[in-house]
Amino acid sequence: MLRIIALPTVVLGATLAVAPAMAQTLDRVEYGPRPFYLIDRMEDGPLKDQLQSCQNQEASTSLFSIGHRGAPMQFPEHTVESNRAAALMGAGILECDVTFTADLELVCRHAQNDLHTTTNILATPLASTCVAPFTPANSDAGAKAECRTSEITLDEYRSLTPKMDAADSTATTVEAYLDGTANFRTDLYSVEPAMLMTHADSIELFRDLGARFTPELKSPVVEMPFNGFTQEDYAQKLVDEYVAAGVPASDVWLQSFNLEDVLYWIKAAPEFGAQAVYLMDEYDIDGYSPMDAATWPNTMQELKAMGVNYIAPPTWMLVTLENGEIVPSELAIQAKAADINIITWTIERSGPLVNGGGWYYQSIADAVNSDGVMYELIDVLAQDVGVKGIFSDWPATVTYYANCMGLE
Repeated sequence: MLRIIALPTVVLGATLAVAPAMAQTLDRVEYGPRPFYLIDRMEDGPLKDQLQSCQNQEASTSLFSIGHRGAPMQFPEHTVESNRAAALMGAGILECDVTFTADLELVCRHAQNDLHTTTNILATPLASTCVAPFTPANSDAGAKAECRTSEITLDEYRSLTPKMDAADSTATTVEAYLDGTANFRTDLYSVEPAMLMTHADSIELFRDLGARFTPELKSPVVEMPFNGFTQEDYAQKLVDEYVAAGVPASDVWLQSFNLEDVLYWIKAAPEFGAQAVYLMDEYDIDGYSPMDAATWPNTMQELKAMGVNYIAPPTWMLVTLENGEIVPSELAIQAKAADINIITWTIERSGPLVNGGGWYYQSIADAVNSDGVMYELIDVLAQDVGVKGIFSDWPATVTYYANCMGLE
């Protein structure tokens, strides 16, 4: 059950804010019905039997379960509410994707230029700051807009109301454009304003929830240096906010898709660099294949020699099909041989799996025809690939598996 601590509230623009560091503590972890729904849809076999045998287990927090921007399958991402939900579902590590405002303050957003899909900015006077104003759909092109945190101050950012990340490209009005939530998600928890967070807010909240930290340094869309703020300044400021808060480096897994950021942390902040995570989007390289090491920009041994101890490819890069069975990919095999730890993303981001699961399941699409396959994938990732943690948009799914299998 939850123990809610009543606190004074203050109004920040349209958003009702409660001091996040003290807003809630958790007395227990709860799964809700979804893990049981997924298990019911599995094919009969030893894995299903084992997962069913754990149905009366006591739920507990696990570091194997990582909240991907909180719990954005139902809650607006990177909000206090989304992360409370993730912690309640047993996520032992929580994520703040980090970008910066015009006055160089670090805030939690998936991208520097996503305010038009993740907040109500287009319906506010701050729409005038957008680098690309709302353009309605017409016969030649879809609706579009682009609004950046780097165009507004921290105070202006705090005045915005977050929403589910979505936009309707067929819209001819701002109101319709903002109302594009995917049908497997919900706006149920977006009606009353949720609470945006700075990176410093996230540190306080996650610590209060008993979770550890995995911030991602997002690639800027503005040219760097930005008003004298260099990429190294940006990477260092992220570390400095943990140091200022007294958070030990062992509780933090810094992330970046930019290998140079990871190498900077390894050199300039070695205690944090030892757990820095290289997020892999190498699939964007022409001709790349996780099954062919000759197509990789760096071998696993080369990354290890650079001091990289953690990589985080998407789920599909770590698995393939062999005689119809899900097995580790060549990338997974070589990472394990190089003694590199693996984290992966993202479970519960694909909607119903009856039609193959889409992008995150592309390497095993021929075996994906039911939501029950989700636990088959998680099991291979955990037992055969040996991942250390899995990001999820609904952490209870991963937490249930981790608890049943004894993963801390």
